[in-house]
Amino acid sequence: MGKLFSRLKNKIRLCIQVAFTALTNGYAVGFAKGTIYTGPTKSLCVPGLNCYSCPGALGACPIGSLQAVLGSRDYQFTFYIVGFLMAVGAVFGRFVCGWLCPFGLLEDLLYKVPFVKKIKKLPGDRWLKWLKYVILIGFVILLPLYAVDFLGQGDPWFCKYICPSGTLGAGIPLVLANEGMRSAVGWLFAWKNLVLAVLILLSFLVYRPFCRYLCPLGAIYGLFNPISFYRLKVDQKKCISCGACQKVCKLDIAVWETPNSLECIRCGDCKKACPHGAIGSSFEGRFQNKKGEV
Repeated sequence: MGKLFSRLKNKIRLCIQVAFTALTNGYAVGFAKGTIYTGPTKSLCVPGLNCYSCPGALGACPIGSLQAVLGSRDYQFTFYIVGFLMAVGAVFGRFVCGWLCPFGLLEDLLYKVPFVKKIKKLPGDRWLKWLKYVILIGFVILLPLYAVDFLGQGDPWFCKYICPSGTLGAGIPLVLANEGMRSAVGWLFAWKNLVLAVLILLSFLVYRPFCRYLCPLGAIYGLFNPISFYRLKVDQKKCISCGACQKVCKLDIAVWETPNSLECIRCGDCKKACPHGAIGSSFEGRFQNKKGEV
């Protein structure tokens, strides 16, 4: 029983990821019929990157919803979506990325598959990690606002040209289930599948390439990491700067120096690895002991 409890404790993040993905994509009829759920919960945003058009989605993606409003000829600001992003970010920061995002779950699973030697980061990582902020400003905000048609309507540029979550969760299932859509696909669908394929291949080699380099939602939540209610804490009296936390961190963050890095997804590996129990969180109320138990 003790071994079983220990195994479950070590897998708690994975269990929560799977459960939340299933909960927010629970409209099974949609996958069977190739239709999209349009019930009352569809007007509500979910915290992670979960495409509105996914056949199983019960809620809306905050990035897709934000683009829809910014690109609208009637509305160019929404207090609900901006407030939602600020509230979730202020409480959790990128905890959402590590625990509640369906596409993050996929990347985690792909990285676990035995492959060639894993690498900590891609060449140019120092600069590539800023690309998600360029995408946030350019594709999510500016292009929907200013690249409009003659009616004054803008496109959801990130969803349309980049988002791999939408391709995997919505585009592919809907095309497979609808003969009419299969006959209508063109270069854009091929391009989106290429983006998805490249990210899937990279996910075998490097941990969470989409989250690290391209995700605008992670960019937003990351800005809240240093000030969010959930923050990591390092007890300087216990920490000896041994680097054990950075060694186990799949994002190569020097946790003892920057525990609330904009890149940290709050997976908790550093807390488990610290030999001196120096790393804790604001949610725990006190630091972990040497065994990593609260």
